[in-house]
Amino acid sequence: MPVRRKEWKQFIARPLDEVWNYFSRPENLNEITPPDMAFEILSPVAGVSMYEGMLIRYKVSPFRGIKMNWVTEITHIKEGQYFVDEQRLGPYALWHHEHHFEEQDGGVMMTDLLHYQVPYGIIGAIADSLVVNRRVEEIFRFRRKAIAGGLGGWAPC
Repeated sequence: MPVRRKEWKQFIARPLDEVWNYFSRPENLNEITPPDMAFEILSPVAGVSMYEGMLIRYKVSPFRGIKMNWVTEITHIKEGQYFVDEQRLGPYALWHHEHHFEEQDGGVMMTDLLHYQVPYGIIGAIADSLVVNRRVEEIFRFRRKAIAGGLGGWAPC
């Protein structure tokens, strides 16, 4: 099964420090995750900004009726520019998600760069083609709409 690469860009008409402060707080993940994923953060993250080495535990239902444990680690941070989360336990053979923030006139260009791989060889490749890839796109489409719709009390972008 090859590693799949995905990239999404979105302009957010807010100051960089405000955007960074929002996305660097794991407690805000619930707002940008589709409700049907039954996303539940198990780690104590309220009021905590992420840091390198931070492990975040979740319960998540990537597909209806299937509840899974997921653990990610924040592996790299450059304040105000980017951070990286990587799966340590969960449904993927590989999950490497980079979040980049670039200040531009009137706001911030946010770029999500995701590399993922589904386990289980040929069976995983078939599942990725039929279901997983589409689901990943749905998740990031939801996230884009949530951000554009006035996330975190922001005016719509």
